[in-house]
This record gives sequence, C-alpha cells and structure tokens, in this order.
Amino acid sequence: MALSAHEKKQQAAAAALAELRDGMVLGVGTGSTVNALIDQLGPWQTRLRGAVSSSEGSTAKLRALGIPVLDLNEVPDLGLYIDGADEANPRRELIKGGGAALTREKVIAAAASRFICIVDDTKLVDTLGHFPLPVEVIPMARELIARQLMALGGRPVWRERIITDNGNQILDVHGLHISDPRALESAINQLAGVVTVGLFAARPADLLIVGTDRGIRTI
Repeated sequence: MALSAHEKKQQAAAAALAELRDGMVLGVGTGSTVNALIDQLGPWQTRLRGAVSSSEGSTAKLRALGIPVLDLNEVPDLGLYIDGADEANPRRELIKGGGAALTREKVIAAAASRFICIVDDTKLVDTLGHFPLPVEVIPMARELIARQLMALGGRPVWRERIITDNGNQILDVHGLHISDPRALESAINQLAGVVTVGLFAARPADLLIVGTDRGIRTI
C-alpha cells in the first residue's frame, strides 16, 4: 500500500526513537520530519536530560513538551543528533537548509558523536543538486557571493524576506549537479562572507533512516 509522505516521515521518526537512551542530551534539528520526531517525544519528557535545538521553532515545540532546551556551550558530551534533510545520497551526504537553520544544524552535527538523518524516500537521490543549495551569507556580502557562486556554475536566488536566527540572509543556488559534494562544500565555505553552506559532506550523517512504502530502509 502506498504511504503518504507524512506517513513515511512518521515511520522514519519512530525508527529513530530506538536510538535514544535514558539520561542523554539529544540534539534536535528542524523541519517537517523532525516535527514528526518531536511529536513522538512525549514519553521521553522525563527520560532525557534535555535537548539542544537548531531553531527557535524546534525549541518552542520541545519546551511545550516540557523537555529542557540547553545551550550547546553547556553540553560537553552531545551523544546524538537527529535531523532531516532536503536531499540525501547513498553516501549519506546531504543538502540541508530549506528551513534556513543550516548554520546551527551544522554546528550541532559537528558537536555530536552520532548524527542520524531521517527522511522519506522522495529525498533520496543519486546525485545532489536538484534541490537548490542554501548558502547563509552576511547581508553586506550577498551580491559579491552571488557573483562568485555563478562562477562556480550555479544560479543563486536571494530568499527574500527570510532572515535566519543568526540575523543573516540565504542564497538558494539552482542548477547544480554536485558530483563531488565535499569539494564544493569546501570551495563555498572559503568565500568571504559565507557563514556556511547547506552541504553536509565533510561531516555526513552516520546513519540514514529512510521511510518507504515497504517499511524502513537504513543506510
């Protein structure tokens, strides 16, 4: 039986719950699949020591459940981070940032001992780039960086009226066929004025949990 995208997201989120442990601090990402995870965290309200959140939206949802939200600077040992993705390939490399939280997501992923990505199977691709690649930029550098991204073969579009939780702007880069995600991540990160790029290749997911019509697939 064909499942809806929402049902597949719920399925992947439920499978990720098996990775939680009593007393841990959980890193929580942003987006619709993560919302499906948070909706299922109620029984863990007293079992988790707290959570580190990548966005104000996730923070509000966690606090509504009664789960303490901690500053990452207060957490020396973040054992697990769970987040979604806009695209994922079989090497567990990701495009993230559709929800404009890519910088905080990347910081939490770097801090976590283990990073689990939960997606539905529509997000799984052979080659990254069909989804526009988000790049968070300092506002004064937006046009400079846009010209440099064009030189790299992309078509950057300013995501107008969107300000990140860090006070910055987003360029979404269209038209990319990303055959070497790690190299492109490094190249874009070197551009002056870039805060971060939504490629998670230097630090990919450790486990990809994919919801499908036939159940869970893990990579």
